[in-house]
Amino acid sequence: MSLLILSQADVERALPMAECIEVMADALAALARGESHNPLRFVVRPPRASGLLGLMPAHRAGEAGGYGLKAVVVEPENPARGLDAHQGGVLLFDDLTGRPTALVNASAITAIRTAAVSAVATRLLARDPVDTLAILGAGVQARSHLDAMLAVRRFRHVRVCSRRLEQAERFAAESHAASIAIEPVAAAEAAVRGADVVVTATSSKTPVLNRDWLAAGTHVNAVGSSIPKAREIDGATMAAASLYVDRRESTLNESGDYLAAAREDLVGPDDLLAELGEVLTGQAPGRQSEDEITLFKSLGLAVEDLAAAQHAVTRARALGLGRDVEF
Repeated sequence: MSLLILSQADVERALPMAECIEVMADALAALARGESHNPLRFVVRPPRASGLLGLMPAHRAGEAGGYGLKAVVVEPENPARGLDAHQGGVLLFDDLTGRPTALVNASAITAIRTAAVSAVATRLLARDPVDTLAILGAGVQARSHLDAMLAVRRFRHVRVCSRRLEQAERFAAESHAASIAIEPVAAAEAAVRGADVVVTATSSKTPVLNRDWLAAGTHVNAVGSSIPKAREIDGATMAAASLYVDRRESTLNESGDYLAAAREDLVGPDDLLAELGEVLTGQAPGRQSEDEITLFKSLGLAVEDLAAAQHAVTRARALGLGRDVEF
């Protein structure tokens, strides 16, 4: 029995952003139709460790059927070491026999599929045309989100902000977006004011986005916070925005942005208007007016990892990428 192993470089070649966006739209629609099983992630927080271990299982039935398990260590100190905060792998299993078929680098899968889901949300919820994109954060997710946002909307200006201005300057210098200026700024407010779309992709435990900075009609992709004790979005923004999520159950149990605002009596379960899959399948509407502030709260789902890894494996086979090992 052989197992295909795909490295980070393999995944980056086999999973182009434009393709992953369509794969994520399909996976989210399948979840809304009840074709996938996506239990809550299981998180291990050792008392003497600085990071945590997340286990994310999923299954999809039908022609695209299969099992997937992402096992990833989230280490918050890694960016200072020049490493992605997410380290691990996605293990795929055959739907019929349960045989392990592939082990796929999880850092690349997470970076690409997370941004691709935000692109699906932006395509569904943001106004068109747009002018300015603001990105808070200058790490791995900020870079993948720049690619994803440019794949679904034609921005003329991009502003990026990080805790240290030199990080934003490096981001701007190293980004190769064709015919678009990327402006590094020192303050989040300066980045956000006047932006049509805002991406928060930070590791902050406290809000980095203030309601007063947002213009009418702005769309926000809230990406960085994925645990109950961390938040990027202030309660006033959560209360003012039309809220969309990848999955309600995950939001109610895992989203620090939502849970903090709920403790402040600013939002409740009825304020979660729809899952993206419900909008994709016509079960729920998207943006209702030009002045509406829309917010997509991203937590990341195992069904996304499963679909992205399956597509990467298919493409890698066609391109001759990866390495088969006896298992």
